[in-house]
Amino acid sequence: MIKILRYTEYLYLFIAIGSVYKAFEQWSIDRNYAYLFVFFTVAALGMFLFRRTYRKKFEKRQRDNQ
Repeated sequence: MIKILRYTEYLYLFIAIGSVYKAFEQWSIDRNYAYLFVFFTVAALGMFLFRRTYRKKFEKRQRDNQ
């Protein structure tokens, strides 16, 4: 289960990178659309950090219980 949590962390990071690319691509064409992708970037980075913290706490709890 820990490996799945580790992969989902990097999935959020991948989504953030894709959203940054799309935001830069759309910035001069449609700013409202670009702002949507900026929001996705911030949300994905937040989820990455949240998942990473949660996984580390879970691993620490597992080590302490052994």
